Amino acid sequence: MRGPHIRGLAIAVAVTTAATGLAGTAYAGPATGTDRAETATGTGISTTAASVVTAARAAAFAHASATGVTRGDELRAQDVLIDPEGARHVRFIRTHQGMPVLGGDLVVHLSHGLAYTGVTRAAEQSVRPATTRPELTAAQAETKAAAVAKGDAGTAELVVDARDGGAALAYRIPVTDSSTAEATGTRTVVIDAVTGKVRSNTPDSDEFLSPKLLDTLRERGETLDPATGTVVQPKSLTGVAAATRAVHYPVTASGTGTSLFVGKVPLTTTRTARTSYLLKDPTRWGTETRDAKGKELENFAQGKKFTTTNDKWGNGAVSHRDSAAVDAQYGITKTLDFYKKTFGRKGIANNGKAARGMVHFGNKVANAFWDSTCGCMLYGDGDGDMFKKPLVVLDVTGHELTHGVVDATAKLEPTRVDADGNQYGEAGSLNESLADIFGSNVEFSANNAKNPPNYLIGEKLGLAQKFLRRLDHPSLDKLEGTIDYWSPQTYDAEVHSGSGVSSHAYYLLAEGSGRKTIGGFAYDSPTYDGSTVTGIGRTKATAIFYRALTRYMVSTTDFHDARLATLKAAADLYGANSTAYKTVDKAWAAVNVTVANTPPARH
Repeated sequence: MRGPHIRGLAIAVAVTTAATGLAGTAYAGPATGTDRAETATGTGISTTAASVVTAARAAAFAHASATGVTRGDELRAQDVLIDPEGARHVRFIRTHQGMPVLGGDLVVHLSHGLAYTGVTRAAEQSVRPATTRPELTAAQAETKAAAVAKGDAGTAELVVDARDGGAALAYRIPVTDSSTAEATGTRTVVIDAVTGKVRSNTPDSDEFLSPKLLDTLRERGETLDPATGTVVQPKSLTGVAAATRAVHYPVTASGTGTSLFVGKVPLTTTRTARTSYLLKDPTRWGTETRDAKGKELENFAQGKKFTTTNDKWGNGAVSHRDSAAVDAQYGITKTLDFYKKTFGRKGIANNGKAARGMVHFGNKVANAFWDSTCGCMLYGDGDGDMFKKPLVVLDVTGHELTHGVVDATAKLEPTRVDADGNQYGEAGSLNESLADIFGSNVEFSANNAKNPPNYLIGEKLGLAQKFLRRLDHPSLDKLEGTIDYWSPQTYDAEVHSGSGVSSHAYYLLAEGSGRKTIGGFAYDSPTYDGSTVTGIGRTKATAIFYRALTRYMVSTTDFHDARLATLKAAADLYGANSTAYKTVDKAWAAVNVTVANTPPARH
């Protein structure tokens, strides 16, 4: 997650209904939520997508009162989604007089015939600042950013900060080698160009374990040494057969890895010579894991390649550097497989490019990160004290890579970040929740007997409470104080604590309330109002949340916005009179997110 925003207002739409505040046609769609998507980044937009972007941009200006687009604004397409049932959605990022607008993102919705049907926007107010003349120089802003983030400041860029309900002229400054976190890294500092006030100071990487949680574990004296699999080396594969014909390298190969947490697993690798193999998967866009060699690298190209002579990797113990790489590569490829087979998503950014990971990151780093600067997963080895092993667990990887998916779509951001690096606010909580939701789905998709799928997060970390978070009854997590239900105080909750609201709504939608045993795991999900919710199944629930994320969420989406987004997604997929649609409404009511308690500023 990147820089924080200040609270956004309601999702804007062209037509509303009294029941939901949503607009557009209710479509019957596929249960999987699969869509045909084409990104507007990289090498260019296809002819079809280009025509959709042109129509959406024109519609945004033609419906300026709804979209908030004003004179001096320019819209650049970030993503184009073409639904099987005909709707089109274009996600735009905005500039004003050539300056990037923070919190200015919007999604324009079109019909099959490219007629405007509505908009989802992050900022309700105008993004035109009172002045475009800075009082601070760029050099002054860079000096202040370096001091605040305790690192080396890069070049300051003038931006419009529309994240606080207003529109202020500001400088955005990247800071490298920041020493304000457990592992040094890059941060983004935003400084008011008129007053000199620090508007935000945010790490560019997302840590799986928050500073607050790490402090809690230290106070409790907990030592996490999760059990790993067998240390026995995998049985020898058949020897390399004598070549009967010429082989042109590189070629795809089938290797075997012995992991720390998921046992012996198959790995698709690259054979670069007769007896040389690279831990790189050509069948998944060249997805690769490398060794950071104990350095805090945020440049994947600087990582050391994992190679072997026999296509066998790891020994199931930390004594072999390859073992953590096996878990990482397995987890990354299984996450890619989940998104592709479930939604047709081609990679984390949906652009057909490799996902990447680096293990052995830093010196005694007790965390794992999604790093947007690197565009990769970074895994520490643990601090040797509280954490004894690398955080390469499957649902950790699924969770963190989902932050990459959010970063490529809605860019949900925290409202604020405190001096210790803890993040707060509902959009940030929703980000963490989606990472937990899809992270658990990666386990279900992989269906590995050594890592049985469930609705628990971090159950293999070795915590005394046997899990880190859980979706069925979030408040059973006493470490982070995760909450079950929404209240006005949720708005400023720490993001992992607040994540329970939407995670609980998802579980109720998928599995329903009350006691049940699923795959050998016991669950007991309560409801705020004592109601009984009958689930619609994980497949449909997951399709609804994914469609809501990719089409109807923006950087400021909070829990009441998320309710509207998932209702719209359910209407798209199954119809506004469907059981699925009605259950979405019941699930949110069961966690106390309703029309009636929508904050007044959102009406």
